[in-house]
Amino acid sequence: MSVRLRMVRGGRKKRPFYRLVAADTARTRAGSYIERLGTFDPLVEPPALKLEEDRIRYWLGVGATPSETVASLLKKAGVMNGEGAPAEATAES
Repeated sequence: MSVRLRMVRGGRKKRPFYRLVAADTARTRAGSYIERLGTFDPLVEPPALKLEEDRIRYWLGVGATPSETVASLLKKAGVMNGEGAPAEATAES
């Protein structure tokens, strides 16, 4: 089973809201998914991004490939580095 990190659109017409999910590549965009990993609301200022960073690092570690949009968001959030590998987790004191 090949896993991809991608976004699933929700919300109403002209008010998009996205869920970041780990999904089997054989499933459709709006189909079932394995695990919900976060949310993204592009309409608030600044855009709201909430992530389950530990679970995202897990999926990247076992070989899941992010979509271009998800990779861009993860790089901006500091979860992924420029090479597409998970960024090192920082210990919070």
